[in-house]
Amino acid sequence: MTDNKRTCLYHRHVAAGALMSPFAGYDMPIQYTGITEEHNAVRSSCGVFDVSHMGEINISGPHAERYVNHIFTNDVSGAPVGQIFYGMMLNRSGGTVDDLLVYKRDADSFLLVVNASNIEKDYAWVVENAREFDVEVENLSEELGELAVQGPEAESVMQQVLGINCGDLSFYTFREEMLDGVHILVSRTGYTGEDGFEIYAPHDAIVAMWDALMQSGRVAACGLGCRDTLRFEVGLPLYGDELSDDITPVEAGLSMFVKTDKPEFIGRDVVAEQKAAGTTRKVVGLEILDRAIARHGYDVLTPEGEVIGSITTGYRGISVDKSIAMALIDSRYATNGTELLVQIRRKRFPAVVTSKKFYKKSYKK
Repeated sequence: MTDNKRTCLYHRHVAAGALMSPFAGYDMPIQYTGITEEHNAVRSSCGVFDVSHMGEINISGPHAERYVNHIFTNDVSGAPVGQIFYGMMLNRSGGTVDDLLVYKRDADSFLLVVNASNIEKDYAWVVENAREFDVEVENLSEELGELAVQGPEAESVMQQVLGINCGDLSFYTFREEMLDGVHILVSRTGYTGEDGFEIYAPHDAIVAMWDALMQSGRVAACGLGCRDTLRFEVGLPLYGDELSDDITPVEAGLSMFVKTDKPEFIGRDVVAEQKAAGTTRKVVGLEILDRAIARHGYDVLTPEGEVIGSITTGYRGISVDKSIAMALIDSRYATNGTELLVQIRRKRFPAVVTSKKFYKKSYKK
């Protein structure tokens, strides 16, 4: 008997023969026809992901904007309604509580979309730090499901299959509307490096949209396996790998989302010092000069054998056909072109530091 939660699409996944596995407290589809086939479908046409396990927390009230800026590294002040921001919530040591998206719904209302593994922690953090602000915090995670429609054909699929006109949405914007009498939120962000959309809606509507997409023959059902290979190839971080309670966004190479010129936010002093003075460690890209695959936790060494860090994510790149990885290493060795070694089981393989962006993104500008 499992204690894992199930999304509203669980029975659809099982009926489709998906390989199910525990992830972040949920039973989630890892793959359907295969990770490589699903990965290539997103790169070449269109894939659909059930991401209903993600968390949604709404912050509203007279102090909503000021409070979001207090707990969030990016700056939401003065933004237009419909704007989306990527950034982090930090602990007081500068480590990452979570990375998240913030949606500005109106002048006094913001939706936080957080990682599934962190929903309870994030909600508690948001509530705890809201005591001196006039805001209401609502956890909507159990009420909403979410689909991610990703790939170069995503826009036409959204319009022709679901009847959602989204061509006017620019990158990192969203709109709320009624679809068949149901309130939905549609955004254009993506976690694959391809053009794509997210749909947030009540569970019954998510199931109906999933069925329509599957019956259309226009999309591939995709599991979390290829979601990870896709995001990794374009250098996007995963919480628990490239970010964590003891890895700051500056160490992860995400300084552009840390606005230290805005008023105080939790963790600001630590990351401001890191931005000014540099960090002792840094997340970098690595190309393994062999077909061997470096997995999370494997040691990274100097040519002389000194351990200087560890792998955060590693795969045989599907779109680039190379053994590639991201690693958190000593900053002294983080310059592109630096030759290193990676310990893979009992052998050491040569590797070279490179950009984390192994594959070029194809977002709509």
